[in-house]
Amino acid sequence: MKPSRLFRSLALLGAIALGSVAPVVQADVLANITKSGTIKIAVPQDFPPFGSVGSDMKPAGYDIDVANLIGKELGAKVELVPVSSANRIPFLTTGKVDLVISSMGKSPEREKVIDFSTAYAPFFNGVFGPADQKVAKADDLAGKTISVTRGSIEDLELSKIAPASATIKRFEDNNSTIAAYLSGQTQLIATGNVVAAAVNERSKLRSLTVKFLVKNSPCYVGLAKGETALQGKVNEIVQKAKKSGALNEISQRWLHIALPADL
Repeated sequence: MKPSRLFRSLALLGAIALGSVAPVVQADVLANITKSGTIKIAVPQDFPPFGSVGSDMKPAGYDIDVANLIGKELGAKVELVPVSSANRIPFLTTGKVDLVISSMGKSPEREKVIDFSTAYAPFFNGVFGPADQKVAKADDLAGKTISVTRGSIEDLELSKIAPASATIKRFEDNNSTIAAYLSGQTQLIATGNVVAAAVNERSKLRSLTVKFLVKNSPCYVGLAKGETALQGKVNEIVQKAKKSGALNEISQRWLHIALPADL
C-alpha cells in the first residue's frame, strides 16, 4: 500500500474509533431558552376558543394565555408562531419552535415522534351534526359525508372506526372544515366540543349537536423528543397553575367551564 493511501486509511480508522466513543451531544432547549431569554411557541390561529386572531389583529385564546403563562414563569419573552394542525409537529421536530401549545391531543403515533407535558386543558372529540341527523354510533355514518381537519386527532380516530361507505372529506385547516359543514358540503363534522360550541355561538346556519364521542382527548404541550429538562419545567409550571387557580381562570375565560378536577 502506498504511504499516502496508508495514511488516509489510518486517519479514517482513527476517526471511526473516536466517533464510536464520543458522547452524543443533544441540544438542551431549556438552556437555550434561558440563554437567549426568548421562547418560540407554536399556537393555533384558526381554532377558537383555543387560538384565533382578535379584532385588534392580535392572537387570543386559551392556548395563547397558557403560552404566555409558561413564558412568564420561565422568565422568557414569548414569540408566538401561528401553525395549523398539519404543520405544528413538523415545526417542532425541525426546531422552528421550542414548544407546541395548539389544542393537541396525545396518541401513540404522536408519542413516537414527540414528547408531551401533563394535560393543561379539557377537550373531547366527537361527531356533530343537525338534530335531524339520526347518528348515534360509528356504524350510523354509513353513506354519510363528514368534514374533518387533516392530521387532527378526530381525523386519526375517525379513520379507524368509520364504515367503508362513509365519505371523510379532509381539509387543511379548521376554518375550511367548519365552512364545508356550514355550507352543506358535508352532512356532519368531526371536531372538538369547544369548537362546536363556538360555531353555535357565531353561526345560525346549521346547528351542531353531539352525535357520539370519538375520543376524550385532553390537550398537552408538545416538546421535542428527549428534552427532559424542559419537559420537567413545563410540568412544574402547569401543576403550579392548577393549584393556584390560574389555569381554572383561563378555562373559565375561554371555555366557560371549571377546570376538571381529574385533569
